Amino acid sequence: MITPKSMMGSKKSKNKSAVRAAAAVAFVFVAAALAARTGAQETARASRPEAADDKRWQTVAPGRVEPSSGEIRIAAPVMGVIAQVLVKVNDKVTAGEPLIRLVDDEAQARLAAAEAQVAFRLRARNEEAAPVRSTARRTAEAAIADTDKAAARRRAEDAVADADKAVAAAQAALDKAMLERRAGRASDVNREALSRAQDRLQQQKAELRRIEADANTPLANFAEGQVNVARAESAAAAAGLAKLTIRAPIAGTVLQVNAKPGELASPTNAQPLLVIGDVSALRVRAELDERDFGEIKIGQPVLVRAAAFRGREFAGKVSFIAPLVEQGRINARGQRNVTDVDVVEVLVDLTQADPLAVGMKVDVYFQPDGR
Repeated sequence: MITPKSMMGSKKSKNKSAVRAAAAVAFVFVAAALAARTGAQETARASRPEAADDKRWQTVAPGRVEPSSGEIRIAAPVMGVIAQVLVKVNDKVTAGEPLIRLVDDEAQARLAAAEAQVAFRLRARNEEAAPVRSTARRTAEAAIADTDKAAARRRAEDAVADADKAVAAAQAALDKAMLERRAGRASDVNREALSRAQDRLQQQKAELRRIEADANTPLANFAEGQVNVARAESAAAAAGLAKLTIRAPIAGTVLQVNAKPGELASPTNAQPLLVIGDVSALRVRAELDERDFGEIKIGQPVLVRAAAFRGREFAGKVSFIAPLVEQGRINARGQRNVTDVDVVEVLVDLTQADPLAVGMKVDVYFQPDGR
């Protein structure tokens, strides 16, 4: 006969069995998770190409080919509408060559107004007779000396302003010659005129500093101060105009062009307007497992292999080891997992890079010392 007491005992027994079963399942899941975490880390090195089987290699790391200069991503220094894109992919450019021009009508107007103000202030200064300050205790010779020094300072200031204009004119002429050469209307570009103008400007600035450092040189009067203020405003307007011409920071090759006329360029754009680099020599940016950090050193020989060129090896040497451990980026796909390992960036200079291409994914095999 089944009594209520026996039924309660049966229920308790079943509940205990269910709890034990649930605990067993939870233990299995926890053990599996821990095994996945540790097992993936332990097999990370073994999963790398030939790392476990080929004893010739000290360690192996994934990497990407890049120019010797790195990939230089060019953005607009100020916000503006793109007026002209002056280069295309694979074009060779020189340092300082114009790449993109932004709409500059407003900046040109500001510069013209500033230059007109300088001319007005100069006329007022030149028409004003230079005051001769004298006191009972000063001699006529001392007053004349002050006047001469003030005149020398004015001449030096004018010379600096003229030299600055000469540099701007030489730069404009050079830019025009570069554009004509790119369009096939000229074969040679002479940079000597700009170099001479820049040297002349530095000489005039040095002379002005020498005169101003003389304790006997009188301070500028009101009219002279107005000229200096107007020139400073003109220089600021010229600098603002110069920012609207985006130039190549180095000599190299245009690798990518994302800019189009009519688009709005901004310093905060996620995508660069241009990417350039010096591809006369290539290198590999590899991501070394942090656990192998102590096994490599500067100058260590490596071999680079690319899936695109099976059976070929490209020699190189370690040229840089980053002092920072960070998250890997080459194989990053989506959210970071707990099993991911941190890496150290290593740069490898390639002895002979042909026919590798910039951006190509490769594997870097680090050779032990003495091989």
